[in-house]
Amino acid sequence: MPPILRSLRAAALVTLLACFLAPAAAQASDGQLSIMMDDDLLVYRTDTVRDQTMRQMKGMGVDVVRVTVLWSVVAENANDGKATKAQKRRFRRLGAANPKAYPKANWDRYDGVVRACKTLGLVCYLDVTGPGPSYTHEKAPSNHRKDNKWWKPKPREFYKFVQAVGKRYDGKYRDENTPNILPAVHFWSLWNEPNQGGWLRPQWLNGKAVSPSLYRGLFLFGRRALVSTGHGGDIILAGETAPTGVTRQTTTSAIGPKTFINELLCGPGSNGLGCSEFKKDGPIQAYAWAHHPYTKKLAPTQRDPDPTAYTLANFSDLGTQLDQLGQATGNIRVGMPLISTEFGYETNPPDPYAATTPEQQAAYDQLADLITFLNPRIVGNTQFLLRDVKPNKKKPKGSRAYWATYQSGLLTAGGTEKPAATAYKMPFLAQVVARDPAGPLTASVFGQLRFLPNVLSPTRPETVQLQFKAAGSPFDFVNIGDPITVTNQVGYYQAPAVTIPGPGQIRALWTGLAVPYRLTSLPQAVQ
Repeated sequence: MPPILRSLRAAALVTLLACFLAPAAAQASDGQLSIMMDDDLLVYRTDTVRDQTMRQMKGMGVDVVRVTVLWSVVAENANDGKATKAQKRRFRRLGAANPKAYPKANWDRYDGVVRACKTLGLVCYLDVTGPGPSYTHEKAPSNHRKDNKWWKPKPREFYKFVQAVGKRYDGKYRDENTPNILPAVHFWSLWNEPNQGGWLRPQWLNGKAVSPSLYRGLFLFGRRALVSTGHGGDIILAGETAPTGVTRQTTTSAIGPKTFINELLCGPGSNGLGCSEFKKDGPIQAYAWAHHPYTKKLAPTQRDPDPTAYTLANFSDLGTQLDQLGQATGNIRVGMPLISTEFGYETNPPDPYAATTPEQQAAYDQLADLITFLNPRIVGNTQFLLRDVKPNKKKPKGSRAYWATYQSGLLTAGGTEKPAATAYKMPFLAQVVARDPAGPLTASVFGQLRFLPNVLSPTRPETVQLQFKAAGSPFDFVNIGDPITVTNQVGYYQAPAVTIPGPGQIRALWTGLAVPYRLTSLPQAVQ
């Protein structure tokens, strides 16, 4: 049994992670991880806001919390331009691989998240990423000074920083602020969106895709650092790729994931930059390929016009490419699982420039749940964010820059639930599969009791009651058919042939002895 499974005490999460690690064999997923990310609330607010947010996530059915560990945030005032001479001397004496070399206050925000995860029984997933302080990057040429902050991170410096993070969260490190040992972290990723100029530059240089070779070095050194600090048996993800690219080839131009992955793994027609690293270090070793399959303005079933894009509509093609490259080059294993580690739709309102209404957001989110469920290779799906981010008040009110923050939350910035909050807690979809000329319809339904703890009682299994309301009827919903027994570990259920009296709306009702006692899904139209 891998160390990560031995270290997790919650039986439900052990089961989920066992499914995660096992090869996909079924026709559909039976143990997907429900992941949520909201750095604004979890990392950059008060302890009270963080803890309240995590309890809310837990209550909605989140299994794993994804948090960005930003290199420049941890390293601030350690050895950068803001550090005093005394701080710089301390950093040189202790070394960049020592957690104590960094100001202890810089760790507090992450320590708090790790502790809260343990208290609430959530899995903490840390994505360690740049950009880092200036000394950890090469200096950009004079004609690319605007790119200096992100320019060519040094893999050996990243190795040292990841070592510091790995040591701090190895389950044996004593917090400087208290006599307590910090909890261990067993779920990791290395760098964020390396095919996007907002995180790594140059993307292109002199007509060549450069960021794939840069990321290769960062991942290989970062993974080596985790192994050296006792995390070799942990879940380590590769990729964290952004969904689309652009046709321009500048230092900041995003590279489509299809192109990026081919260059990274030294596939057919690649430029060969840094491919000798594979001979020295071996293949990319990871439990899964992490990807951000945003579809932005399109429904989850609609492909992006960019032929190098991987969005939710063609997510499975990413797995096909990885397998083909694995067979051709040996630089990645065949059959590696996929995991969606960022996904969401921004809504209008509040953002007048967004293309999706709150009602469409809920519908699209539920459809995304079904798409990932039906693909046994996808082992988890991530909601980004819990709560909308307030607009940037430093910009002209109502401008695009004013609304450049993210409004993809399940809640408004003020905390009011959007329809997507119900859709997240209790996804439900119905599709008519047959029509009787006399009136009755036959529908296939899919849903999940995500909000319930991932431990079903063997003596009292959960049930879901389907309810129907006829089109144009002034009356409330009424029960139809027998209750559906839910036995899946994480609350999935399906009914392939439900008889419905006629056109109208269908929904799912759950009642139980625990909070919230009663919950209904969003109604689905059938006609």
